[in-house]
Amino acid sequence: MSIEVNNITKLYGTQKALNNVSFNINAGEIVGFLGPNGAGKSTMMKIITCYIPPTSGSAKVCGFDIHEQSMEVRKQIGYLPEHNPLYLDMYVKEFLEFVGGIHKLPNIKSRVAEMIELTGLQVEQKKKIGALSKGYRQRVGLAQAIIHDPKVLIMDEPTTGLDPNQLEEIRGLIKTLGKEKTVMLSTHIMQEVEAICDRVIIINKGEIVADDTTETLQKNTSKQIITVEFDKAVSKNSLKTINGVKEVNQLEGNAWQLISEGDNDIRKEVFDYAVQNKLSVLTLNKEEQKLEDVFKKLTK
Repeated sequence: MSIEVNNITKLYGTQKALNNVSFNINAGEIVGFLGPNGAGKSTMMKIITCYIPPTSGSAKVCGFDIHEQSMEVRKQIGYLPEHNPLYLDMYVKEFLEFVGGIHKLPNIKSRVAEMIELTGLQVEQKKKIGALSKGYRQRVGLAQAIIHDPKVLIMDEPTTGLDPNQLEEIRGLIKTLGKEKTVMLSTHIMQEVEAICDRVIIINKGEIVADDTTETLQKNTSKQIITVEFDKAVSKNSLKTINGVKEVNQLEGNAWQLISEGDNDIRKEVFDYAVQNKLSVLTLNKEEQKLEDVFKKLTK
């Protein structure tokens, strides 16, 4: 087990940021840690990385306890916080060599060269960090997080400020890193989670409200949405008689949106309805509810 969190609670005065939170993340998993603003995501990440202590509860990283073995915990983790702290007056290579020196890495220059290539900083490597765009600063932050080859990578909003091309490259890099490392990342971009995460943990008001694969979450908490167009006019009340239909919305002309709960596929019932009413089906499409809709449902 790479990350073990047991009954973590964190109080800021009388405000409870985390309430008895527990979860485990296995080696080699890429886990999306999601929640609305103020849900406790960053607080949990700071506790796991030993930036702040919990009020109660415990956690382990690669078997090392955050209370008793915090220095060992930090050696196992690469951390990219939400507000990426960098020395803006240092050059990119200079900064990465500085970070490598802190970690007492052998062959620092070759490792820095490897990180620059891996994170796509070749063009910008001779610039001062303060002269870089926000997207390239994120790349520098990611390079410093993985330069010591940690077993666990924790990233808070890692793709903030990236353009679509950079976004695709960094997502690919995270997926590549996830083959060898445990990755925990927070983000508000649901497409990002669907693209790269094996599993999702959703936290709301300091408590976990979901912990499962993206596919299972969409299947168990989603609606089935069918769009259908008939060759003739039909009434809304008539469509409501179709077995499994919970909601009916008219689109344009003779096109309708039919919604059912859970994984109930109503396409056969729609065809049967058309046959019984001597209708032709011109179009019929099925789409599952997106992760974004699941997120909204669980955190409202």
